Amino acid sequence: MTPAQRCPLCRQTFFCGRGHVYSRKHQRQLKAALERLLPQVEAARKAIRAAQVERYVPQHERCCWCLCCGCEVRKHLSHGNLTVLHGGLLEHLASPEHKKATNKFWWENKAEVQMKEKFLISPQEYARFKKSMVKGLDSYEEKEDKVIKEMAAQIREVEQSRQEVVRSVLEPQAVPDPEEGSSAPGSWKRTNSHVGSSSQQPSYLDLPPAPELDWMETGQPLTFIGHQDIPGVGNIHSGATPPWMVQDEEYVSENRQIGPSYEEFLKEKEKQKLKKLPPDRVGANFDHSSSTSAGWLPSFGRVWNNGRRWQSRHQFKTEAAARNKQQSHKEKS
Repeated sequence: MTPAQRCPLCRQTFFCGRGHVYSRKHQRQLKAALERLLPQVEAARKAIRAAQVERYVPQHERCCWCLCCGCEVRKHLSHGNLTVLHGGLLEHLASPEHKKATNKFWWENKAEVQMKEKFLISPQEYARFKKSMVKGLDSYEEKEDKVIKEMAAQIREVEQSRQEVVRSVLEPQAVPDPEEGSSAPGSWKRTNSHVGSSSQQPSYLDLPPAPELDWMETGQPLTFIGHQDIPGVGNIHSGATPPWMVQDEEYVSENRQIGPSYEEFLKEKEKQKLKKLPPDRVGANFDHSSSTSAGWLPSFGRVWNNGRRWQSRHQFKTEAAARNKQQSHKEKS
């Protein structure tokens, strides 16, 4: 009897010897597995003429399964912060170990001979890929240098604009417009003296004289806009209540609760629960708020006594007859 063998493509054990590789199921599984690997190999072949170099990202650590060698192979080739796309797969396809494993795989599985060359990379093609990789690295460095120069130009432009703003602030201001008012201490003094002299003359406005602001001569130049105090109303500097602490008249006059209370809400919620229950249930009309005495238990049935049921029935009839007799005596009297 032929010993049992395991087919990794069909994932089953067979006992027909070498005849299994010629079966229709095995050839169908082999063709499907090769078609899954072929698009990745074709994409790697396109990178031979024009290698692409990109900045390293974690997605470049992906691997692909080599059907011929039965192992995982890194798809891209990374070094530092740079990655050559499809470099790892091309390096594996050009290795002599892969060529040896491919010949063995084709012999054992009886695959089509014309497809074997699609999964192999010759040394000449790999050398051509190395040259294109060098050109790709040079172009990537030129591109990075261009980006760095653009960023440096933007930084210099921003720094220049910042220095111009600082310089414009530190430069002495121009002569102010007399209509807008003067901020110099001397002008303050001249304005105050003029106001004081004009206040001595009779005027139809009858304005109070402006105070002398000698303390402004030693401080920073400021523009006086006049007193803003409202007569009869204090402020926070005079000890009055701040405006944000004063309660509104509507809040004081209408300080009442809006809407139902919490107890009413609970009662209404309980009523809504009772509405969902059947109306003909036992105890639907029972008033739970009514007071009950100690003798609320039923006086028939004798369910708490020992004995048979017929004894309880006879005892109930005897008590009922005695009760009726007492009622009749009371009515006659």
